[in-house]
Amino acid sequence: MIKNTILGVLFAGFGASVAQSECIQSLTVKFVESAPKDRFEIIHTATGVFVTGLRIDLQGSAGRLVFDTAAGGDGVEVFQPFEPQGDMQTIEVVDGADQLSVALNDMSTGQRAGFTIDVDDRQTQSDLGQIRVTGGEMEGARVFFSLSDGTILETRFDDANRAKVCT
Repeated sequence: MIKNTILGVLFAGFGASVAQSECIQSLTVKFVESAPKDRFEIIHTATGVFVTGLRIDLQGSAGRLVFDTAAGGDGVEVFQPFEPQGDMQTIEVVDGADQLSVALNDMSTGQRAGFTIDVDDRQTQSDLGQIRVTGGEMEGARVFFSLSDGTILETRFDDANRAKVCT
Protein backbone atom coordinates (compact mmCIF):
# COMPACT_ATOMS: atom_id res chain seq x y z
CA MET A 1 0.00 0.00 0.00
CA ILE A 2 1.40 3.37 -0.96
CA LYS A 3 1.33 5.93 1.78
CA ASN A 4 0.10 9.21 0.32
CA THR A 5 1.00 12.25 2.40
CA ILE A 6 0.05 15.55 0.82
CA LEU A 7 1.83 18.52 2.33
CA GLY A 8 0.38 21.47 0.48
CA VAL A 9 2.30 24.67 0.78
CA LEU A 10 -0.65 27.00 0.53
CA PHE A 11 0.50 29.62 2.97
CA ALA A 12 -1.32 32.91 3.36
CA GLY A 13 0.21 35.90 5.03
CA PHE A 14 3.75 37.03 5.77
CA GLY A 15 4.45 34.76 8.74
CA ALA A 16 3.80 31.57 6.78
CA SER A 17 5.94 32.62 3.81
CA VAL A 18 8.83 33.43 6.16
CA ALA A 19 8.51 29.98 7.76
CA GLN A 20 8.67 28.35 4.33
CA SER A 21 11.74 30.31 3.22
CA GLU A 22 13.60 29.69 6.49
CA CYS A 23 13.35 25.91 6.62
CA ILE A 24 16.74 24.24 6.38
CA GLN A 25 15.73 20.76 5.22
CA SER A 26 13.67 20.92 2.07
CA LEU A 27 12.97 19.72 -1.42
CA THR A 28 12.86 22.63 -3.86
CA VAL A 29 12.17 23.15 -7.55
CA LYS A 30 13.10 26.48 -9.10
CA PHE A 31 11.91 27.62 -12.52
CA VAL A 32 14.35 29.82 -14.43
CA GLU A 33 13.12 31.59 -17.57
CA SER A 34 15.90 31.67 -20.13
CA ALA A 35 16.32 31.81 -23.87
CA PRO A 36 16.21 29.58 -25.77
CA LYS A 37 15.79 26.94 -23.01
CA ASP A 38 13.95 27.34 -19.72
CA ARG A 39 15.30 25.43 -16.70
CA PHE A 40 13.83 23.57 -13.76
CA GLU A 41 16.36 23.09 -10.95
CA ILE A 42 15.78 20.45 -8.26
CA ILE A 43 17.59 21.04 -4.96
CA HIS A 44 17.60 18.42 -2.17
CA THR A 45 18.65 19.48 1.34
CA ALA A 46 16.55 17.04 3.41
CA THR A 47 18.27 14.30 5.41
CA GLY A 48 16.91 10.75 5.43
CA VAL A 49 14.69 11.38 2.39
CA PHE A 50 15.25 9.71 -0.99
CA VAL A 51 13.39 11.15 -3.97
CA THR A 52 12.47 8.64 -6.67
CA GLY A 53 10.29 10.80 -8.88
CA LEU A 54 9.05 14.27 -9.69
CA ARG A 55 5.83 15.41 -11.34
CA ILE A 56 5.17 18.98 -12.44
CA ASP A 57 1.57 19.97 -13.13
CA LEU A 58 1.16 23.37 -14.81
CA GLN A 59 -2.66 23.27 -14.51
CA GLY A 60 -3.74 26.10 -12.25
CA SER A 61 -0.72 28.25 -13.06
CA ALA A 62 -1.42 31.97 -13.28
CA GLY A 63 -0.11 32.06 -16.86
CA ARG A 64 -2.04 28.97 -18.06
CA LEU A 65 1.36 27.47 -18.94
CA VAL A 66 2.22 24.61 -21.32
CA PHE A 67 5.38 22.77 -22.32
CA ASP A 68 6.39 23.78 -25.87
CA THR A 69 8.46 20.85 -27.17
CA ALA A 70 7.88 20.85 -30.94
CA ALA A 71 7.08 23.19 -33.82
CA GLY A 72 3.39 24.07 -34.15
CA GLY A 73 0.90 23.18 -31.45
CA ASP A 74 0.03 25.27 -28.42
CA GLY A 75 3.44 26.91 -27.95
CA VAL A 76 4.79 30.03 -29.62
CA GLU A 77 7.76 30.23 -32.02
CA VAL A 78 10.81 28.77 -30.23
CA PHE A 79 10.43 25.25 -28.82
CA GLN A 80 12.76 22.95 -26.88
CA PRO A 81 12.35 19.27 -26.00
CA PHE A 82 13.05 17.89 -22.52
CA GLU A 83 16.81 17.56 -21.79
CA PRO A 84 17.86 16.06 -18.44
CA GLN A 85 20.71 17.51 -16.40
CA GLY A 86 21.82 15.22 -13.61
CA ASP A 87 20.82 11.73 -12.59
CA MET A 88 17.36 11.32 -14.15
CA GLN A 89 15.80 9.53 -17.05
CA THR A 90 15.14 11.10 -20.43
CA ILE A 91 11.43 11.37 -21.17
CA GLU A 92 9.26 12.43 -24.08
CA VAL A 93 7.00 15.39 -23.28
CA VAL A 94 4.16 15.87 -25.74
CA ASP A 95 3.99 19.36 -27.26
CA GLY A 96 1.32 21.43 -25.49
CA ALA A 97 1.28 19.15 -22.42
CA ASP A 98 0.69 20.73 -19.05
CA GLN A 99 2.21 17.88 -17.01
CA LEU A 100 5.40 15.84 -16.96
CA SER A 101 6.73 13.07 -14.73
CA VAL A 102 10.33 11.97 -14.44
CA ALA A 103 12.05 9.23 -12.43
CA LEU A 104 15.01 10.14 -10.23
CA ASN A 105 17.56 7.64 -8.96
CA ASP A 106 17.05 7.90 -5.18
CA MET A 107 18.13 11.53 -5.09
CA SER A 108 19.49 12.26 -1.60
CA THR A 109 20.75 15.07 0.61
CA GLY A 110 23.00 17.58 -1.11
CA GLN A 111 22.21 16.44 -4.63
CA ARG A 112 20.96 18.64 -7.44
CA ALA A 113 19.42 17.76 -10.75
CA GLY A 114 17.34 19.53 -13.34
CA PHE A 115 16.24 19.73 -16.90
CA THR A 116 15.70 22.19 -19.69
CA ILE A 117 12.53 22.55 -21.73
CA ASP A 118 10.49 25.42 -23.18
CA VAL A 119 7.50 26.74 -21.26
CA ASP A 120 5.04 29.23 -22.81
CA ASP A 121 2.02 31.00 -21.41
CA ARG A 122 -1.43 31.14 -23.02
CA GLN A 123 -2.52 34.57 -21.84
CA THR A 124 -4.00 36.91 -24.42
CA GLN A 125 -2.23 39.86 -22.76
CA SER A 126 1.24 38.77 -21.63
CA ASP A 127 4.02 41.07 -20.37
CA LEU A 128 6.63 39.91 -22.89
CA GLY A 129 4.43 37.87 -25.20
CA GLN A 130 3.58 34.21 -24.80
CA ILE A 131 7.10 33.08 -25.62
CA ARG A 132 8.47 34.08 -22.18
CA VAL A 133 7.20 33.28 -18.70
CA THR A 134 7.36 36.43 -16.57
CA GLY A 135 6.71 37.46 -13.01
CA GLY A 136 4.35 35.15 -11.22
CA GLU A 137 2.97 33.27 -14.26
CA MET A 138 4.30 29.99 -12.77
CA GLU A 139 2.46 30.67 -9.49
CA GLY A 140 -0.13 28.01 -8.68
CA ALA A 141 1.51 25.21 -10.68
CA ARG A 142 2.06 22.11 -8.54
CA VAL A 143 5.06 19.87 -7.85
CA PHE A 144 4.81 16.32 -6.50
CA PHE A 145 7.88 14.61 -5.02
CA SER A 146 7.71 10.79 -4.83
CA LEU A 147 9.81 9.34 -2.02
CA SER A 148 11.35 5.88 -1.75
CA ASP A 149 8.95 4.91 1.08
CA GLY A 150 5.89 5.60 -1.13
CA THR A 151 5.14 9.03 0.35
CA ILE A 152 4.12 11.79 -2.06
CA LEU A 153 4.79 15.39 -1.04
CA GLU A 154 2.96 18.21 -2.82
CA THR A 155 3.76 21.90 -3.04
CA ARG A 156 2.94 24.84 -5.33
CA PHE A 157 5.07 27.37 -7.12
CA ASP A 158 4.99 30.82 -5.55
CA ASP A 159 5.20 34.18 -7.30
CA ALA A 160 9.02 33.92 -7.27
CA ASN A 161 8.88 30.75 -9.43
CA ARG A 162 9.89 28.46 -6.57
CA ALA A 163 8.15 25.37 -5.19
CA LYS A 164 9.46 24.25 -1.82
CA VAL A 165 8.36 21.68 0.72
CA CYS A 166 9.97 21.57 4.16
CA THR A 167 10.60 18.12 5.59
